[in-house]
Amino acid sequence: MDTQKPRWQAVFFDFDGVIAASLAVKVRAFATLFAPYGPAVQEAVVGYHRDHGGMPRHQKLRHCCEVIAQTSVDEPELARLGQTFADLVREEVVAAPLITGALTTLEQLRRFGIAAFVVSGTPHEEMVQIVSRKGLQPYFAEVHGSPRAKTEIIGELLERYRYTPEHCLFLGDALADYRAATATGLRFLGIVPEGGESIFPAGVTTASQVCLAID
Repeated sequence: MDTQKPRWQAVFFDFDGVIAASLAVKVRAFATLFAPYGPAVQEAVVGYHRDHGGMPRHQKLRHCCEVIAQTSVDEPELARLGQTFADLVREEVVAAPLITGALTTLEQLRRFGIAAFVVSGTPHEEMVQIVSRKGLQPYFAEVHGSPRAKTEIIGELLERYRYTPEHCLFLGDALADYRAATATGLRFLGIVPEGGESIFPAGVTTASQVCLAID
């Protein structure tokens, strides 16, 4: 491979479970938030959260309230729940260690002049603040979160920067990440915890840590 022409134009990252080892933080927050509804609801909510990684938090909370907890919820109440959730997780996510290989990969991308982007289901302003407080902002060209869908964000970035999709890569740990990559034509690397089973379709390349061939 010609080292003067890296294979990637840009690399897109999910955040929780890909950049930061913060998945357990979010699980605890969902369990805490729905504790008043009892252990059966808590268990179902946590299961739904785990099965729908990458979904915008607002949508996930609405489903958990209306379908699992079977309680009506309006927009102000959803906003309140979202803020409570953010308050529960913010400091722990900031303090969470990075996934093995994440920082090395980001440093390599910066050295080769390859743009890196965060595309997360975490609310946008919260995601921007967390990246900044973890000291990672210099590694990313842009940081994006919900409520915009990942497919919409990626499509807009591809158009604005004039990237060729097949020369861009998405690193994610959720089916929502894989689907967003597939829908926008990006290559995909699935991050699967050490010893865990892949949730991705057969044939999808996976790794237990963040790693990629830069040149």
